[in-house]
Amino acid sequence: MISFTVRMKFRTDDRQRVAELLTALALASRQEPGCVAYIPNTVEGEADTVVIYEQYADQAALDAHRASPHFKDSAVGGLYQLMLERHVENLTPLA
Repeated sequence: MISFTVRMKFRTDDRQRVAELLTALALASRQEPGCVAYIPNTVEGEADTVVIYEQYADQAALDAHRASPHFKDSAVGGLYQLMLERHVENLTPLA
């Protein structure tokens, strides 16, 4: 199992577009066979910060996600163009 979070900051003016891109990306990603969870969140008290919790069955599932047309369109071609900062935290389960 592969789990991680992606924290991104955006300009306030881009908030609506970011929400649209994340909605499309989440809906499509959740349909992928190896996607266990794809949950975008805003951070309480930081409306311009988004944290996405992602979990995939294995590396092949993550690779397929990153190669998908919806990832290339909504993430690489959309979110990545708007974000001011990005930080990934890879997670290791305790139990």
